[in-house]
Amino acid sequence: MTIAEMTKQMRGGNGFIAALDQSGGSTPKALKLYGVEESEYSGEAAMFDMIHAMRSRIIQSPVFTGDKVVGAILFEQTMDRTIDGIPTATYLWENRRVVPFLKIDKGLEAEADGVQLMKPMPELDTLLARAAAAGVYGTKERSVINAANRLGIAAVVAQQFAVGAQVAAHGLMPILEPEVTISIADKEKAEAMLQEEILRALEKLDGEVMLKLSLPTVANFYKPLVAHPKVLKVVALSGGHPRDAANAILEQNHGIIASFSRALSEGLSAQQTDAEFDAVLGGAIDSIWRASIT
Repeated sequence: MTIAEMTKQMRGGNGFIAALDQSGGSTPKALKLYGVEESEYSGEAAMFDMIHAMRSRIIQSPVFTGDKVVGAILFEQTMDRTIDGIPTATYLWENRRVVPFLKIDKGLEAEADGVQLMKPMPELDTLLARAAAAGVYGTKERSVINAANRLGIAAVVAQQFAVGAQVAAHGLMPILEPEVTISIADKEKAEAMLQEEILRALEKLDGEVMLKLSLPTVANFYKPLVAHPKVLKVVALSGGHPRDAANAILEQNHGIIASFSRALSEGLSAQQTDAEFDAVLGGAIDSIWRASIT
């Protein structure tokens, strides 16, 4: 069964998850880094055509396979589009053996109690049903922690697990992403509070979740989460670190795999030939893979 095969691949975790889920707000920046200026497209539709072309080029590259890229997180529009006439999630699994996930959050609320909760998602059940029908394995939802505020962090974790339960009810695997901003002065204290709240929530959980966390201040700090029987996998976001720095920190955190976005596409350009593009992407994949299998 496909779901069982995908779960086995994620549990084994012999690789990393590619985050190809830039949304509307971050797409112009992602395209600019890729060498596509805003003057080269007009309007949102053309912008999303451009970013889909970039994502398709990454996914279709011969170096992008399940041997090292065990999963990929898609933006909703990417799920709804095709690659070579094949729905993206189907193409990922059947042509690349890469497990497809879907970003489901609709952005962040204004900061309160040192955190930014997710905006309401009134259409979430409809989206989850579409995702399940499209062959998506799981989802990802992001909130942000900007201070070691117990009240705020508890609210973030409660919301993440509530959305995760809604996801699981559709037969999908939730990736809970309570991101701790890497530049805050009390990051280590915030991480301690976050882990305590997550462990408390896991005790009440039926089933499994995945966790996507900022790379911790102290190496192997999240070991209790990595070893927890209700956590399928802990993955790390680069959080703004350049790829080499993110890889160096990740290597020190055993059992955690990468889920990088900007750090994966760093150095790729629309102007590169296919051979040049594949070489740069292959180097990026190899380096992130090595850091993920420690």
